[in-house]
Amino acid sequence: MAQRQETDQQTGKRAAGKKISPWVKIGLEFGPLVVFFIAFGRLKDKTFLFHGTEYSGFILATAGFVPLMVLATLVLWRLTGRLAPMQIATLVLVVVFGGLSIWLNDPRFFKMKPTIIYLLFAGLLTVGLVRGKPWLALVMEEVLPMQPKGWTILTRRLIGFFLGLAVANEVIWRNFSDQTWVNFKTIGLTVLMFGFFMAQSRLFARYALEKDDES
Repeated sequence: MAQRQETDQQTGKRAAGKKISPWVKIGLEFGPLVVFFIAFGRLKDKTFLFHGTEYSGFILATAGFVPLMVLATLVLWRLTGRLAPMQIATLVLVVVFGGLSIWLNDPRFFKMKPTIIYLLFAGLLTVGLVRGKPWLALVMEEVLPMQPKGWTILTRRLIGFFLGLAVANEVIWRNFSDQTWVNFKTIGLTVLMFGFFMAQSRLFARYALEKDDES
């Protein structure tokens, strides 16, 4: 029995993934975005000629961002032993829409990517909610233990938040300059996401699991 419990504990640890420095994790998750922001700032007013075709600085910055995102995600997977479903979905969409922008020399595909990502996340969370299984809990319950009602409320709020971000992205990339969209993509979305979760502090406190409940 003891051996079986030890095996179950080891399996659980593997499923949860290896622990790495929070700063390393932040660097791998946001590093490619920072590089894209800096590259675009330096290349935005330039054009580059390759094999008779002109490419804008936006396309060149995208061409650097896509492989860097792939590399950072692979390193994160290598270090932790796991990737969250949202990280995998984001990587796939970055490769697909970023690749289309580079291949077709059209930045619109890359600009549409956040819209697709947030609609996908909102859709998946909605499906889980309809089925009575807040899938958000499966991703975050390790770091944020909460009662089921808390997860349901948070999921509903996050669905509305993702839909709002999708609409905002469409409005900005269709009506404003590349610089405005890049600022929104790299800084605005990060600040909004951080602000959203900060605003849920009362919800977290109200529905937090006590240590006795967790055991």
